[in-house]
This record gives sequence, structure tokens and C-alpha cells, in this order.
Amino acid sequence: MPGMKQLLLAFALVFLAACSGKPSFNDAALSERKLDLERFFDGRFVAHGQFQDRFGKLRQRFVVDMTGDWDGETLTLTEDFTYASGATGQRIWRLTKTGDDTWRGTADGVIGEATGREEGDRFNWRYTIDLPQPDKGGTLRVAFDDWMWLLSEDRLLNIAYVERFGLRLGTVTIMFEKL
Repeated sequence: MPGMKQLLLAFALVFLAACSGKPSFNDAALSERKLDLERFFDGRFVAHGQFQDRFGKLRQRFVVDMTGDWDGETLTLTEDFTYASGATGQRIWRLTKTGDDTWRGTADGVIGEATGREEGDRFNWRYTIDLPQPDKGGTLRVAFDDWMWLLSEDRLLNIAYVERFGLRLGTVTIMFEKL
């Protein structure tokens, strides 16, 4: 039955694409830099980003005007999004340092708590969120696996792997720059 074989092959290819490699703390460090989240994100930033679906097609671009405030206990990040479509949105993160290199955080739409870990020049941030869908109405529940790398004292690269039901929907790439 050729139709069934083709369907199984297509499913296997989608599954393999969804499981393709992601960064790991087991990967070799690419620099000697040390990311201190509370120091880096204290101040004003602009970030430029885009979302690409699992096939690499660009689906959305955006700019984020961001302000961070570290009060010694909580890192508050206020993100004001402007999408290429003209839609806008805001997310306010409240992060608490839970150890020398671990973090927990909350924001509107986040299910439970986000968890994160710093190591060297990297930070990994994981959470599930109900993302607003301004063009369609309602929300979409997805899981984010964010990987951030300190590129210089004023630049940080973020690649987020976005999944739903364990299948990769796409990636978000963001470049943060201190102002």
C-alpha cells in the first residue's frame, strides 16, 4: 500500500526534524565570558527577533524595547513588543535567583514557573506559556527552551526552540543589545 508507506515516511521525517539537535551544557564553551544575568539585564535594551517555522520559513518579525531592574532580590524585565504586522504586546518577567547559577520566574501567561540555569557564557530558560494570538484571537499553549549566549558586554544572542505536544513548531532568534 504505497499511500501508507509515504504517510509513515512523512511522519518519520517530521518526527526527526522535531527531534533535531539543540544546545546542551555538555557542549564545549565558545568563550571565557561569564554571564551574570542580573548584571547584564539591569538597564535598557532593544532586541530584534524573528520566528521561523520548523521548515525554516520566516513567519514573524518583531522589535522589543526592554527595561531590566535588579533590586538585589528580583530581576524585573519589562518587554514591550512591536510586531511587523503592527500588533503590540507587553510581557513583564519577575525572576528570582534560587542558587549560584539557578533562577525561577513568572510572567503573565506562563504556566507554573519558568526555570533557568547559567553556566559560563550561557543561560538556559524553560517554560510553558499561553501565547497571545493577536491576529487570530485567543492563545496558543507552547513550550519554550531558550538558549542565550553572551557575545560581548552589550550583546546577547537568544535562540528559543518552540514546541507544542512535543513537536517543534519553530525557532525564535533574538539579538539583545544594551542601550
